[in-house]
Amino acid sequence: MESAIGVLVSQFKAFAGSDGSSDTLSRDEFHRLVKSQLPNFVTNAGDSTAIDQLMSSLDKDNDGELSFLEFWKLIGHLASRHGGFSL
Repeated sequence: MESAIGVLVSQFKAFAGSDGSSDTLSRDEFHRLVKSQLPNFVTNAGDSTAIDQLMSSLDKDNDGELSFLEFWKLIGHLASRHGGFSL
């Protein structure tokens, strides 16, 4: 599990850092991350409108970016669904 957490953190920072700040994912960074890293886990991962809606649902402070904790909620949801756990 430790290696899985390491991968999630490093991938978040790699995508978040493409526009200068490795603390948050911008809209474009989130789009690239979903399309390249989660194409089979996110429904309609190729649809920009669907990704925008997903980002809006995760962006609890409505700042137009996703913090790691906001992003982590997506990972938890996807892992629960993939494992067959109730949400």
